[in-house]
Parts: sequence; structure tokens; C-alpha cells
Amino acid sequence: MAAAADPLSSLVSVLESYRGRDRVIRTLCYGCQLAGGVLARKSPTESEMGRRLLAVSAQLSHCRTVLRLFDDLAMLAYSRQYGLGAKEEDTIVRWLSVLNNLADQLYYPCEHVAWAADADVIRTNSHKWWTLSTAFWGLSLVLGIVRSLRILFQLRRKLRNCTGESLEQSQKEIDAQVKSEVLSILSSMADLSNAVHWLPPGFLWAGHFPPWLVGLMGTISSLIGVYQTSVGAGSGAV
Repeated sequence: MAAAADPLSSLVSVLESYRGRDRVIRTLCYGCQLAGGVLARKSPTESEMGRRLLAVSAQLSHCRTVLRLFDDLAMLAYSRQYGLGAKEEDTIVRWLSVLNNLADQLYYPCEHVAWAADADVIRTNSHKWWTLSTAFWGLSLVLGIVRSLRILFQLRRKLRNCTGESLEQSQKEIDAQVKSEVLSILSSMADLSNAVHWLPPGFLWAGHFPPWLVGLMGTISSLIGVYQTSVGAGSGAV
């Protein structure tokens, strides 16, 4: 009984936190879109189930959009705490992080305006605001990918400079950091593929992804995020 209670307690703990709940909703959202997109291509019976799963996915996505109405202050607090990245050793990483924070900060109000327009709270063209918010999201992802690549380059150079007794310990620490950055790159690339898809048609592959492929990319990104969170929790990271 105690063994069964531990996973339940862990799940409750995750769901009680905002970030944990958002990761669960995000994973379910894209998982439903993936399954729904696949089933919608099958027989009439499976196609009906696929449409239902896609409807669930749309509602979960809308839920996340509404919850993000309250994310601005948290993002602002993080940006203020990071400032101009004075603690960063590498100038390139510092400014990539600053620009990344700026893109994230601008993303939220654009999405809020788009949501308010769709909800008839204000009168404006929601399409251009959705496009702008998606563009800021895509920019943030690109900056994050470049930042991770720069960090990987720095870690490789740092490892080459290690000698003697510190080599073994440094090797383990750097390997863990490399793994984290590689996973971040894969996650961001999956999200970036979707971000481009949601931009206006005519830009790269915008508008060409079927629902199942959007769901697949989002599910990959979400599962990587869940894994990174669980590893961070297991190691005592906040």
C-alpha cells in the first residue's frame, strides 16, 4: 500500500505546483493531438474518436493560454533578477540570455491581446497578435538553441583544459551539463518546428504540418521537459 502511495503522492505534488501542472497539461494536450491526428486518418469509427481527442487537445491548449495570463510578473521578476547577466563568465552567453528573456517578456502581452480579441473583450484583429506572439516564441527558441550550442562549445574547451585529479570529477559534471544542453536543444528544435508551422503561410513550412505531426513534435518536447524536471528534482535542484 505504501509503495502505491508514493507515485500518487508524487503526482499530487506535481499537480499542486503551477509549473508541474502546466507540464502535465502540455503533455496531455500534445499527446491527444498526436493520437487524434493519427486516428482522424483511419476508419469512420476511429476518425470520430480522433476528432474527439483533437477537441480535447484544443481545450487543453486554451486552458494553458488562460493560465499564462498570470505569467507576466513571474517572467518580469526573473528578468530583473538576471539583469544583464553580470554573473555569466561568457559575454556571448550573457547577451543571448538577455535577448532571450526580452523575447519571452514580449511574448506574453502579445498573446494576451490575441486571447482578449478572440474572447471579444477588445476589438482588434487577433490574427496579427497571434502571429506576433508566435514570432517572439520562435525567436526565443532560436536564441535558446544558439545559447546552448555556445555553452556546449565552452564546456568542450573547459574539459580540454582539465588535467590531473580534477579531470575525472570535471568529466562527470561536464557530461551531465552536456546532456542537459543537448536535451534542451532537441526540445527547442521540436517546439521551433511547430512555431514555424503556426506562422503565416509562405514562410518555410508554415501551415504544412498535419495535426499528428504537430502533436508528435509537441509530445517530444513535453516528454523531454518532464524528464529534465524529474532529473532536477531527483538531484535536489529547484
